[in-house]
Amino acid sequence: MRDYAQAKWDEPLIFEITKAPRKTFSVPFPCDDVIREVGSLEELVPKNMLRHELSIPDLSEVEVIRHFTKLTQMNYGVDLGPYPLGSCTMKYNPKVNEELANLDEVLWIHPYQPEEQVQGALELMYKLEQLLASLTGMHKVTLQPAAGAHGELVGCLIMKAHFKRLGENQRDEILIPDSAHGTNPASAAMCGFRVIEIPSNEEGCVDLEALKAVLSKHTAGLMLTNPNTLGIFEKDVLEIAKMVHEVGGLLYYDGANLQGILGKVRPGDMGFDIVHLNLHKTFSTPHGGGGPGSGPIGVTRELEDYLPVPTIEFDGRKYWLNYDKPYSIGKVKGFYGNFSVMVKAYAYILSMGLRGLIESCEISVLNTNYFMKKAKELKGMSIPYGEKPRKHEVVLSAEKLSRETGVTAMDVAKALIDKGLHPPTIYFPLIVKEALMIEFTDTESRENIDRYFEALKEIVEEAYSNPSLVKERPKKSAVFRLDETKASHPKTMCLSYRMYRKKSP
Repeated sequence: MRDYAQAKWDEPLIFEITKAPRKTFSVPFPCDDVIREVGSLEELVPKNMLRHELSIPDLSEVEVIRHFTKLTQMNYGVDLGPYPLGSCTMKYNPKVNEELANLDEVLWIHPYQPEEQVQGALELMYKLEQLLASLTGMHKVTLQPAAGAHGELVGCLIMKAHFKRLGENQRDEILIPDSAHGTNPASAAMCGFRVIEIPSNEEGCVDLEALKAVLSKHTAGLMLTNPNTLGIFEKDVLEIAKMVHEVGGLLYYDGANLQGILGKVRPGDMGFDIVHLNLHKTFSTPHGGGGPGSGPIGVTRELEDYLPVPTIEFDGRKYWLNYDKPYSIGKVKGFYGNFSVMVKAYAYILSMGLRGLIESCEISVLNTNYFMKKAKELKGMSIPYGEKPRKHEVVLSAEKLSRETGVTAMDVAKALIDKGLHPPTIYFPLIVKEALMIEFTDTESRENIDRYFEALKEIVEEAYSNPSLVKERPKKSAVFRLDETKASHPKTMCLSYRMYRKKSP
């Protein structure tokens, strides 16, 4: 007999629940009358066009409902509590935006419809592009890229197309700070560039002397996140832009951390030539778990010709799609991007207004610095690169805690799960040992920040009194402590149900 009290945290795969053939429900085949006239389905439909039997579980409706309801109870999301993933800006998503994205006018349009039938959708995208261009100081924006890293790739492709047109094919290097997001070097390498790493100085910012030493006629551009991944604003950004431009290179803005400066200063005014944004971060549309995301790219007037086709244009009477762009890098996404994400972002911007967007920046910065001040009390924790004010996120180091107790950043993260809290980003950026990267967005209250701090404090105290207990956690979650090495090993990794069945005894 199954113990249903335990079953909540021990839910099998839906295929494993099946014990005997059952049907949720059945509906009459729409061609039953025709089949009776013809004689058989095979005579009605050519044999090579018949579908094979689908491999799906045979369960009753109530079994299906109970299974998926239990899975939702085992999950954690921003609707349940703080989700302080540094550099990911997991803010609460207003439900009204979800309702707007589920309107029939949004759900049931089709990208193959003629332009005159989708003027409303084209108008929304066009106006969203204008709003994003205004907020970033760019000339023109494309909404096609499906995520931030996709936007990075598009930005690198634009750089490549630009220098090819100028006949400067020797520009084959992209410069990237050592604190950058891992997708930056990956995107540049995918585009065929050689990646040159720039070290940080003692303040956690780009080392100008190191940058100067590698700038050359081979420099295509510098990819920079500002505020950077330590939550520190690059105070020398104007000088950095000048140095890159003096050698003929371009400056690329990674917009993952735009929340820290939103409405206060624009990347375009700092000297950036290309800007990517994350609608699914800064502009409050859901992300995580594989998407959907949206990573628009904005460019200066000089780079407009290279944007993906089609661009959305307005002639004063109607909106239309322009494919006549001979220098375009081409299409980078099926159709025009992830439209439902755009709808949510557009609704968010309109509902907030400029004052509201500025306040969201101010509150996120305030929350981070409030937490950082409290975090100074945590025994065994430190704040690398000085205790100067941070923007939207702060990175703690558990190096001392690890050295004195054996409890690592990973152990702290696992223990937070037992407190009913989502762990922060850990072991990033790589320039901080035993890093815990924490970002409280504008949608978190002081009480939630206090709760998170108290949980960290309790874990640290337990680490010094009984470290073995911390290293055994979590014990209250749906899944207990994993063998991290085994879980990621190709021989034991299970990426599908079929793989699971094949490897199970």
